Amino acid sequence: MQFASPEAANLGAVTSVVGAPTRATIPLNKLAPEAALRRLELTIVRRLEGFLHGDHLGLLPGPGSDISDARIYVPGEDDVRRIDWAVTARTTVPYVRDTISDRELEVWALLDVTPSMNWGTEGVTKRDLGIAAIATIGFLSQKMGDRFGGYILRPGSLRRLPARSGRSALYGLLRKMLTEPFVPDHAVGRMTLAASVEKLTRLQRRRGLRVVVSDFLTPGDHELDPNVPPDWERSMRRLGVRNQVLAVEVVDRREIEFPNVGDMLIRDPETDFERYVNTGDSDARSRMDAASAAQRERIRISLRRAGVGHIQLRTDRDSVQDIARFVLAYRRVASMLHAPPQGVTK
Repeated sequence: MQFASPEAANLGAVTSVVGAPTRATIPLNKLAPEAALRRLELTIVRRLEGFLHGDHLGLLPGPGSDISDARIYVPGEDDVRRIDWAVTARTTVPYVRDTISDRELEVWALLDVTPSMNWGTEGVTKRDLGIAAIATIGFLSQKMGDRFGGYILRPGSLRRLPARSGRSALYGLLRKMLTEPFVPDHAVGRMTLAASVEKLTRLQRRRGLRVVVSDFLTPGDHELDPNVPPDWERSMRRLGVRNQVLAVEVVDRREIEFPNVGDMLIRDPETDFERYVNTGDSDARSRMDAASAAQRERIRISLRRAGVGHIQLRTDRDSVQDIARFVLAYRRVASMLHAPPQGVTK
């Protein structure tokens, strides 16, 4: 959504976006202050698979540094160096200690850069706020030696950024996202959010963490009933069957709190819809705010039904603090939230 008001410049009430931005609104070195993330970590509750050894505990026994349960020694199968002499002395039966294998986590972030993500009235676009969120999560995972890769969703394509570990690789990925060409209004293509999530599920079979960054607005979908699922809900649910999934919803303040700036042209950058609205009419503003709130509530309920983690970030708030608060609360509920559907093995 975009709006333009002839009075806005004079009133100084709001910064209007009347066209696609031409450059990133957040410099690379300010995407995510690492000091604010030092004491945080994402809780990984699903079984992980990785080529290298990282700082995450896998759920499968194997070579590692962390001790698991003791069990009776099996001659010819167990390494005698793993005999637990304390337990053996107490029970007079040889016992060995299993170790929990350390598994590196592979994180994949999907960034939506469709035209609606170019919107922003607080000095930052939703697109760049989404990149800041990816940077925050990337620094959290990079601290633990994880491999981090990305996908960039455009209306006509899905660009893959290979997963690599290390700070320099993460900065390279963020730089590519920041310099990705802006998508013009009314760009056409078949690659929707639902289709891109399905492709992510198919292409990345290794279990791990998946981060989907979007405003979750579907062009032409004007439904407000939360009982009617959006087209991406099923895809998100399928992605969450084998992975821990975090949905990062990015919104702009003026999408949910319409300003009083008189007559305003409201138009959808992804469809042909446009309409003049008198925002000086309090009843009109109330109806628009109510419709926007219902739209966001439908998104929240749909993501909850899909069984994925959900955080909403706003362009007028500190995204790092919001993510920090989310992670601290998320630790307590992640295991329940990401429990697989009945009949599906973790």
